[in-house]
Amino acid sequence: MNKQIPFLAFGLAMVTAGCNLAPQYQPPAAPIPAAWPTGPAYAADGAPAAPEEILDLGWREVFTDAKLQQVIELALTNNRDLRLAALNVERAQAYYGIQRAELLPAVSAAGRGSKARVPADLSSNQRRQTVERYDVNLGVAAWEIDFFGRIRNFKDRALEEYLATEQARRSAQILLVSSVVQTYLALAADSENLQLAQTTLEAQQAAYDLVKRRYDLGLVPELELFRAQTPLEVARRDRATYQQQVAQGENALALLVGAPVAAELLPTALDSILPPREVSAGLSSEILRLRPDVLQAEHLLKAAHADLGAARAAFFPRITLTAAFGTASRDLSGLFESGSGAWNYAPQIVMPIFDARTWSAHKAAKVQREIAVTQYEKAIQSAFRDVADALAARGTMDEQVTAQQSLVRALAETHRLAQSRFDKGIDSYLGVLDAQRSLFAAEQALVFLRLQKFTHDVRLYAVLGGGWQTEPAGETN
Repeated sequence: MNKQIPFLAFGLAMVTAGCNLAPQYQPPAAPIPAAWPTGPAYAADGAPAAPEEILDLGWREVFTDAKLQQVIELALTNNRDLRLAALNVERAQAYYGIQRAELLPAVSAAGRGSKARVPADLSSNQRRQTVERYDVNLGVAAWEIDFFGRIRNFKDRALEEYLATEQARRSAQILLVSSVVQTYLALAADSENLQLAQTTLEAQQAAYDLVKRRYDLGLVPELELFRAQTPLEVARRDRATYQQQVAQGENALALLVGAPVAAELLPTALDSILPPREVSAGLSSEILRLRPDVLQAEHLLKAAHADLGAARAAFFPRITLTAAFGTASRDLSGLFESGSGAWNYAPQIVMPIFDARTWSAHKAAKVQREIAVTQYEKAIQSAFRDVADALAARGTMDEQVTAQQSLVRALAETHRLAQSRFDKGIDSYLGVLDAQRSLFAAEQALVFLRLQKFTHDVRLYAVLGGGWQTEPAGETN
């Protein structure tokens, strides 16, 4: 027993001081420009923002509307996709624990008893006899001493895969929060359009009733009556369409939240929601390296490096140890008596001479690393395009909304004057009909543009990959 302890200590030292054949990791250069695109479509963001302004900004500080915050909190608690992502993280963490434990010997206790009848011609004393043996041992079985880093590289790969899964969970959370906000805003826009369609229907019904009375008195021809009926039926159709869209929007929001949303939390119009806080993108494009999907690709790249190290270690000897110490006796009652101690150890070394599979595995690991590099570079390029598209969309939205508001005011005045001329008998109802149609379409377009402006702000914050903590800023996840 005393002789075995130094041997085990030597084995543990080999684990901690052995070679690691994995290539040294160097992050690839980002295949993107250092700055964001510029031009007429991109608005100036003013003074550059500090990195922590985006990276540590909690979603509660961006989405300050109280009702919307409650809906997001419900989604973070109940959404099944996010719950699956969190469970995947726990599973990957457990796998990492299993792989890390391979570095340490698995100590087990074993008891064994045997009784055998030995014939005389096989007995050492040429007499028939019954042989009994009882053992109680504590030891390790086939523990590999990781001198060349094979198991450590497997452990590193499991760690990187676990960290990649955690980044996937962060990506899922970003997607969930942004999807909830965008669905909530779309529902608000549909509700506003429904109110607009209802108001238009009431106005068209009143106009039709007026034309109908004039027709009954013989003051207008039948053609005017049919012209007045046309926008009335269109408004009735539009109201039914938006009623359907509102119902479907509520269903989509309930699916994201994972539970029905209380009526008092549902939006009634875009004006009833506090707009999202605008996030400055005045940062170097290097910030994209911190996006969850890019970090996920980088962890998988590090895992590929570890795999290559394990493949290289397969060309070197593997050393294993089996050892045990305990007691042994011919009688069960004598197991723990003085002088019954017993021990054994059996080191083994296996040196590979020829195995074609080893070379193929090494080549596959090298190719997998190149694949991981390419995927990492592609993730950064995709992230750069996401941000550039979001900046281009946001850069022109204010101008589009302002122009549309002016158009709505002009068409509203046109409709008022056309209605006045019709009331005075100067023009036919055709002028009123054209003005109403143009005004309604312009008002719908204004709602759409305001919705787009809000959603572009949400998308910019999402594609920058910052914040999104479930706790307020300053607390750890």
